[in-house]
Amino acid sequence: MKNGYDLIIVGGGVLGTFHAYHALKHALKVALIEKDRTPQSATVRNFGQVVPSGMNSKWQAYGRRSLRIYKEIQEAFDISVRQEGSVYFAANEEEVQLLEELHRINQNNQYTSVLLTKEECLERYVGLRSDYVKAGLFFPEEIMVEPRLMVNKVHTYLKAVGLDLFLQNTVLECNKLSEGVEVYLSGGKTLLASKVIICNGSEFKTLYPRLFEESDLEVSKLQMMQTKPQGNFTLPSSILTGLSIRRYESFAECPSYHEIKAREDQDSLIKKWGVHILFKQATDGSVIIGDSHQYADAHRMDDLGTDLNMDIDDFIIQEAKKIIDLPTYDIQRRWPGFYSQCKTSDIYRNTIDDDIHVVTGIGGKGMTGSAGFAEENIAKIFNLQHA
Repeated sequence: MKNGYDLIIVGGGVLGTFHAYHALKHALKVALIEKDRTPQSATVRNFGQVVPSGMNSKWQAYGRRSLRIYKEIQEAFDISVRQEGSVYFAANEEEVQLLEELHRINQNNQYTSVLLTKEECLERYVGLRSDYVKAGLFFPEEIMVEPRLMVNKVHTYLKAVGLDLFLQNTVLECNKLSEGVEVYLSGGKTLLASKVIICNGSEFKTLYPRLFEESDLEVSKLQMMQTKPQGNFTLPSSILTGLSIRRYESFAECPSYHEIKAREDQDSLIKKWGVHILFKQATDGSVIIGDSHQYADAHRMDDLGTDLNMDIDDFIIQEAKKIIDLPTYDIQRRWPGFYSQCKTSDIYRNTIDDDIHVVTGIGGKGMTGSAGFAEENIAKIFNLQHA
């Protein structure tokens, strides 16, 4: 567009950022607008685990493409990627059965996974409790990033290859013109673009609030925490546990999954608070532990509040101690996270006036699936070829 952009993206989280990345790869002129000084929401309030192994078949494909994209960027510019793999630990025979079934599925999908015996798990992972683990399934290709650093590092990289980044600017309105879209910013600036993509996470009050109020979007509130540094203790790999096996979409494709799920205690605190236990060691030696899930419809998300329920945190720590003996469970940081998801579809997409595209509600798949999904979505919106 003359005197404007080919694309303006609203929202500087991982989903918006990777839309910018792929648009720039196609030599489009791109502006990325973020309302805060740095992204503050789900993109920086997660484990930093990129785990296609946890996705269903459709999103595993996006996730595997995301792995390649993360690694390609890392080769050009340090965005904190570490390829240390991911491992799932089974705590009983039902979970062992699910690991074996998922291993066979991934063999058919040509996605590398390695079954580990109890003895191999205990040998590889110091601190893992022998009275917990029965077997493991390791995915060597999977990566981790530092969530509070990664997206800002990608912004720095993209600025060097042509991105215009507007921080601390809230988009107040998007108006369709006879040719293109006019975008009004809180600082009084007006920008023009051929197309706009709105990746607003769970910010539903500024742009098109009625649209979100009438949608099937809901918001999940998570509770997470980070220990103090663990000294010389090393936790290799992202650690996912039996509760992850019972929760993640990939396992729902296993033949015995639904029968096993039907036998679960529906009145437990695990169910009440949506708890599953994950561990991921940060570069400073601390360990991120979580998490829980509580839900509210998009227009009622304020009902979730921002307080932390210490009973939930205490329960997460209690369960974590049954799995791994860390040198210390002293906590240095606790926080709530929020992400939006759809009740009836895997992601929310809505096109307004042909050239304004709303893309949000990616749920817990954002860190893993955004890079691969955004590649396809940019190609679709601009009618381009993609890998």
